[in-house]
Amino acid sequence: RERSIECVRYALDSGVTMLNTGEFYGAGESEMVLGEALRGVPRDSYFISVKFGVLPQPAGGIYGLDYIDLYQPARMDESVPVEELMGVLSDLVSEGYIGSIGLTQLSADDLRRAAQVHSIKMVELAFSVADRSIEDNGILSAARDNHIDVLAFAVLSHGLLSDTAGASQASGRRVLSPEQREHILSGLRQIATGKETSVENLLQAYVWAKHPDMSILIGTTRKEHLKDSIDALSITLTEADVQAIEAAFPAGALAGKGMRDIAFRDGRIVRA
Repeated sequence: RERSIECVRYALDSGVTMLNTGEFYGAGESEMVLGEALRGVPRDSYFISVKFGVLPQPAGGIYGLDYIDLYQPARMDESVPVEELMGVLSDLVSEGYIGSIGLTQLSADDLRRAAQVHSIKMVELAFSVADRSIEDNGILSAARDNHIDVLAFAVLSHGLLSDTAGASQASGRRVLSPEQREHILSGLRQIATGKETSVENLLQAYVWAKHPDMSILIGTTRKEHLKDSIDALSITLTEADVQAIEAAFPAGALAGKGMRDIAFRDGRIVRA
């Protein structure tokens, strides 16, 4: 707990302004940590984004706040039309409980329909060198057409691209064989060495180089890890570097389905 609070305060001191959490992260522990870490911090110095579960019940009080800057469902429910969901969230904006609306895990068509009901501040999308599908499935274009900020998550594919001992060989249900993973990491290490950085930082820099208008979601409780991610901002990649990184991990190399393929209906998982 103390380590997490220290990490949040280090983020704020380092110029990080957006804090992302969920009502269900750590069974509420994340919210309590943020509430304590933000005590005494000027309200206009940070932007807090909160994911909710089945029912939208914004509770800024747990953070010591009068309102939540951005509120978004963690998953879309197939039984609830996106227009209906947006109607409820837009009411919360009008009533002053939330400042803006965010969405995640939805199709390009749903995003466009949602934007017709109310403006959307941000959409959270999986993007990494291992999963570049948002560039082809229309949702990135839908976000840009509607002036919606994009927050990239899983930039290391949930640990699959982490160059550390014991790192995962799977991302959701997507897997690489040990031989595939080592071959890919070998190529990425070579590029990272030339930039005098780590594979992890290289791949974060790749996201910014490929899409400078994206923000990156960094999930950590350690300020040392956060510092590494902040340091990745200073890495300069050329177009040739971006192409070399993508050549090291060809599109389609990752087999299977990822976490984004989980579907909910009436609050229950119907496809996983």
